[in-house]
Amino acid sequence: MKFFLTAILRKRLIVKGLGVFITFILVLFLGMREWIPFAIAQQKPVRPHILFIMSDDQGWKDVGFNGSDIKTPNLDRLVQTGARLEQYYAHPMCTPSRAALLTGRYPHRYGLQTAVIPSAGTYGLATDEWLLPQSLKTAGYKSAIVGKWHLGHADRKYWPLQRGFDYQYGPILGEIDYFTHSAHGTVDWYRNNQLVKEEGYVTTLLGQDAAKLIQEHDPNTPLFLYLAFTAPHAPYQAPPEYLDRYKSITDPNRRAYAAMITVMDDEIGRVLAALDKRGMRNNTLIVFQSDNGGPRSAKVTGEVDTSGGTIPADNGPFRDGKASLFEGGTRVVALANWPGQIKPGSVVNQPMHIVDWYPTLIGLAGAKSDPKKPLDGLDIWPALIGGKIAIRNEIVYGIEPFRAALRQGDWKLVWRVVLPSQVQLFNLAKDPSEKTNLADQQPEKVLQLKQQIEEMSRDAVSPLFIKEAAGAAQSIIFSSVATPDEAEEIENQP
Repeated sequence: MKFFLTAILRKRLIVKGLGVFITFILVLFLGMREWIPFAIAQQKPVRPHILFIMSDDQGWKDVGFNGSDIKTPNLDRLVQTGARLEQYYAHPMCTPSRAALLTGRYPHRYGLQTAVIPSAGTYGLATDEWLLPQSLKTAGYKSAIVGKWHLGHADRKYWPLQRGFDYQYGPILGEIDYFTHSAHGTVDWYRNNQLVKEEGYVTTLLGQDAAKLIQEHDPNTPLFLYLAFTAPHAPYQAPPEYLDRYKSITDPNRRAYAAMITVMDDEIGRVLAALDKRGMRNNTLIVFQSDNGGPRSAKVTGEVDTSGGTIPADNGPFRDGKASLFEGGTRVVALANWPGQIKPGSVVNQPMHIVDWYPTLIGLAGAKSDPKKPLDGLDIWPALIGGKIAIRNEIVYGIEPFRAALRQGDWKLVWRVVLPSQVQLFNLAKDPSEKTNLADQQPEKVLQLKQQIEEMSRDAVSPLFIKEAAGAAQSIIFSSVATPDEAEEIENQP
């Protein structure tokens, strides 16, 4: 009996001790919450609304929060209440970046790695690629694109409504006039595949439509809104009242460019206000980025001739711009914002790539990807809330038949294959402006990165741009004869 009572007493003491220990741990944890990183205290949220905003050809420095004189109060506020993404990469041109976002896969896998789809181009993003809105649909999302598409226009099978979007408004091509909504004399302005003829400045119309869509949306249904502005891509045009705000800028192109960005910022403010009014703001993840670096040459501003004026984009400390594989063409302005989830005023200084959004967003949404199309991106949610990106040690800038660039750790290789070939190696931690080529000093690192690029190139599809351009050139070059007329021939006789 005595043994029995002793055993019971011992058991009670153990239970009591355990209770005290658990209480101590809970108190300790609650006390530590004040200094545990913001992210660790958060549970992974599910099914947010997603507002993905993309600007077009915007320079890295051309926002207020990066030190520009261009006024962007709404973007500045999103950074102050969210996270600035300091090492965020896209591809060097428009079509490859947009394809990478919507597929989660590098564009060399389906032939969109080179240049952009021109207005006369007949090809588009391969229809067997499983796009982000298609994945989000498996989790009950409604998906809408308001703005620029530029992933195929000559055949409706490439258009947004045929690729998983439930709603579409804006241009299908890559470049249009901001007042006539036309390219090469053809109006390019659609709502749900139907041509729309209306007046208004493109950027303002896109902001108004996005806000209206939000105001009419059921907050109980998760929304993916891809708001793809054409601003500040050439032609450099802005409404008079916005040009008046920048009277101090004497250069006409820079003045219009600055005004275009401020119009866009105002429209972003309109959309944010709509989210607030609809009660959706606190459960909305907002991402903003440019599709590539700002152009630094008239050769790559687009199909409209801008060679008569200055090229206004500013990429800050980064080398070169749009179309180049240097940082100025690929490291782009970017931010992420979500009240209560992403710490206000935080800075994420880890390398990220545009392909990373696909797995990140479907992870938050609880959606499914296509197992037949393995994703190249990584889930960057842990980094956005203060942790680390698992495995990330590599950034693919581009894999093309004639050039490539790859980053591993702090080392970046830029390889021009065409003759005369050129290899450049940079340490981005010490030299983010890419001023010092270390290729001769680091031959083993050059060889390693070259081998990695060669390995990746084995999975590449031939660029569709080159195929189509070669076909068009062949039809002209080999279907006619070019000879001097008789008078010219006689005049040139010795």
